[in-house]
Amino acid sequence: MSEAAKPAPRALTAPVPVGEVFQIAAEYERGGKLAEAERLLRHVLDAHPTQADSLHLMGIVVFRQGRRKEALEYMEGALRHGVDTPLYLRNICELYRTLWRHDEALVAAKRAVALAPSDPLCLHNLAIIHSERGEYDEALACAGAALAIDPRQPGAHFVRAEVLLTRGDLAQGWEEYEWRFQIGGAAPLIPPQVVRKDRPQWQGERLDGRTLLLIGDQGFGDVIQFSRYIPWAREHSGAGALCIGCGKEVGGLIRQLAPRATIFQKWDDCPPYAAYAALSGLPRLAGTRVETIPAPIPYLRADPARIAAWKERLGALVPRGFKRVGLVWAGRPAHNNDRNRSTSISTYKPLFDLPGIAFVALQKGPATPQAGGFFARAPLVNLGAEIHDYADTMAIMDNLDLIVSVDTSVVHLAGALGRPVWVMIPRAPDWRWLLQREDTPWYPSMRLFRQTRPNSWEDVVARIKAALAEHLAA
Repeated sequence: MSEAAKPAPRALTAPVPVGEVFQIAAEYERGGKLAEAERLLRHVLDAHPTQADSLHLMGIVVFRQGRRKEALEYMEGALRHGVDTPLYLRNICELYRTLWRHDEALVAAKRAVALAPSDPLCLHNLAIIHSERGEYDEALACAGAALAIDPRQPGAHFVRAEVLLTRGDLAQGWEEYEWRFQIGGAAPLIPPQVVRKDRPQWQGERLDGRTLLLIGDQGFGDVIQFSRYIPWAREHSGAGALCIGCGKEVGGLIRQLAPRATIFQKWDDCPPYAAYAALSGLPRLAGTRVETIPAPIPYLRADPARIAAWKERLGALVPRGFKRVGLVWAGRPAHNNDRNRSTSISTYKPLFDLPGIAFVALQKGPATPQAGGFFARAPLVNLGAEIHDYADTMAIMDNLDLIVSVDTSVVHLAGALGRPVWVMIPRAPDWRWLLQREDTPWYPSMRLFRQTRPNSWEDVVARIKAALAEHLAA
């Protein structure tokens, strides 16, 4: 969401110095001192409840504190009291989007473009709304109009990337996807103190025995998905050695694909290298198309000793003769699209009516305790506290008949292992799942169940229940 407007609010005759207090509150908001900003704005609004600029800024402040519905009340109040600017409309448009109120978001975005037709940010904002509504032609048209005004507008390039990739146009999509590192607020692929001009980004050239640095960028699921390209990168580059920077959580997985590589977690430990590349950039360099996605499944494997240990553990916990279905209902809350993919364990309640199934909770993170307070007809084994790492999760999966999950790293892990996994896909899907398909060329053992309405899993779970019943009957 954009920061507060720079101009001071309209002059008011009042005992409260509105302009001065507003500017201080705006500085607090920009500096992340949200409680202080809220306190000052309440002071202004107590004296002047219809002061539009303060209402809007209050909306931003409470939005950043996670109070989205309250934020909307303030922002709508600002519009009711006479502020009709592109910036404010862009902000409220983003708020409508996060609340799945896409019709109102579209109206606000179109109004912003009408007020500022030459502002590429307004067109970019409208492109995002069209994309999330599944109106991909319109999204591309708006992104293209923004780029006609400012050809280096990274947000518009990224909208194009996601739309093109979602449609399966990987040739153009990968090129546009390279703009992701230039989006405002995006973390640099390599910290400035590590970057050197004589160590360029790898573009597929031969390195003749020199070292290639690969970087596990983005989320854990992305790292798992794109790690399949590591053997290709080593062979295609002719690198004498690989060094790979990644989170410790996925270091063991990467080791399976690059047993001789130097794997590190801190940039201070990065060894000398000749060129670097992001794991998520390797499909572009490999010229990957939908029909040529490499899928040497499985390309990850669980440890046999852990498989045996979990076989014994599950044998003691799960009733004999029951099918074992793993469940995951939420991803990491910090993920920028978590609102669109995560749900709660209660969403799965209809599945618990099916006889002959024992459910195994693979959930980790803040949503794990939900399993402890959930009661239903079918047995539920909550393993959350016993799962220490991905190696445990892989070994457990090897002892399950099926995994059902929202779109999080667990589904990539199951797919890389070649385990049967059913994935609940939002109405606005992540680009990698393409459109309309129930299968995916990334993981042959995966089946996709797509939302028909935004923020509604009821139909998805009903179809999963029917498919489970059919699976049991077979």
